[in-house]
Amino acid sequence: MIDFDKTLERRGTNSYKWDYGYNELYDNLLPLWVADMDFEAPKEVIDAIKARAKHGIYGYTFRPEGYYKSIIKWFDEIHNVKIKKDWIVPIPGVVPGIAFAIQALTNPGDKIIIQPPVYRPFYEVINNLGRRISLNPLIENNGYYKMDFENLEKIIDNRTTMLILCSPHNPVGRVWKKTELEKLGEICLKQNITVVSDEIHADIVYSPNKHNMFFSVSDKFLNNSIVLTAPNKTFNIAGLQTGNAFIPNKFIRQKFEAVINSQHLNLTNIFGIVATEAAYTYGKSWLNQLKKYLYDNAVYVKKALEKNTNVRTLIPEGTFLMWLDLRKYNTDIHEKLLKNGLWLNQGKEFGKEGDGFERMNIATSRKIIEKAVKIIISSLNDLE
Repeated sequence: MIDFDKTLERRGTNSYKWDYGYNELYDNLLPLWVADMDFEAPKEVIDAIKARAKHGIYGYTFRPEGYYKSIIKWFDEIHNVKIKKDWIVPIPGVVPGIAFAIQALTNPGDKIIIQPPVYRPFYEVINNLGRRISLNPLIENNGYYKMDFENLEKIIDNRTTMLILCSPHNPVGRVWKKTELEKLGEICLKQNITVVSDEIHADIVYSPNKHNMFFSVSDKFLNNSIVLTAPNKTFNIAGLQTGNAFIPNKFIRQKFEAVINSQHLNLTNIFGIVATEAAYTYGKSWLNQLKKYLYDNAVYVKKALEKNTNVRTLIPEGTFLMWLDLRKYNTDIHEKLLKNGLWLNQGKEFGKEGDGFERMNIATSRKIIEKAVKIIISSLNDLE
């Protein structure tokens, strides 16, 4: 059994989560914002990195056959999807993968659809590359979100060339049903829109929900889509800057690779290669235990907040992020939470549709979760 209650001191390790930003302004702040976990990576991953580090030479390297085999086997066993080796294009991360796709398949001034409230870097990468954001907001009903297909069809015009899908969705925690993805795919196929699907949270899905890789729901979508994946969220190795794009369409794949090669980013961190292969080869049992622990954390947070506050939240279908609805308080309590020692993501970071919400990262020890919940409850009680 993995001891996820074990707490490791992350301060002083140049941790983006624990040492940066507000951490420099507030003492003893609990940072439950950025989406990395406070858990050690699987032992097999740590051992593999140590063994490679022990060699002492860290020169240029390439990806061995075992790297590709581990990826193919993982997605076959965990997601029941057959990935071909030549579809796999290694990338330094999912957000860079989105940037490569935009550069490869769209032109400056083109419109790219996103579905807010959604992961903030989607906005940033589109704007930074001189494309235009086209918004297709999700429809919210009592905390549950659905895609607005009617609005999606209305906003598409002759400059709309791409849709970035967040699947599972960050921050609202939806795991899209096959029927939802089919409908989305049909609209995009009809309008000649490429779907770039960010599936970095695909492994962290709670039963009975099931993740459907976008192009696996219909063979028709193999030719107009890119699926972006990484072991980073699953196994807490985001600092190794690794990931993979799955691109079945040869023409799209060649254009995507051309962008990577033009920027000389085709080589991979040597420890990222080693960690990826070890994680996908040996990480299944660890992941199953992790998901149970995360789910129990989510249940605890939901029950405690419902009992003691007017916060509304649902247990996410996927991801280790909870979307807390504080709109009943009719005030922005983000600064109050910070002053009381808790750093969550302010909902409006994900678009104006997130105003009045906070995103909470529950991938930490129960001890820290309990402390965070107490801060939320006391902060809200002070308002009444």
